[in-house]
Amino acid sequence: MKPETAIIRIKNLRLRTYIGIKDDEINNQQDVIINVVIHYCADKARNSHSVEDALNYRTITKKIIALIENNRFSLLENLTNQTLAIASEHDWVEFASVEIDKPHALRFADSVSMELCYQKPQ
Repeated sequence: MKPETAIIRIKNLRLRTYIGIKDDEINNQQDVIINVVIHYCADKARNSHSVEDALNYRTITKKIIALIENNRFSLLENLTNQTLAIASEHDWVEFASVEIDKPHALRFADSVSMELCYQKPQ
């Protein structure tokens, strides 16, 4: 990791959405837990007081909330991919990962999760 790289971590964002393919999943919202990691070059932000010089995690989080709360998803892979697209859409993002947990999806398991990553082309 380069010394000028900053890491944003959005931890345990708890939302409800329609996720799954079974009738009860289609008809009832379920909890999902979102974790996002974003690496970006923070050279300008380190010595600034201006939000324009930093990657705004509040804006990113609001977009993720709107995506998840206002849509329906059949597959965890698709939900994770669309969330990753938001996390990695800014030009400054060098790397991003998104992990989404679906608690109680399997009997005897705390959750099932899906993680996808983005790496900016060199």
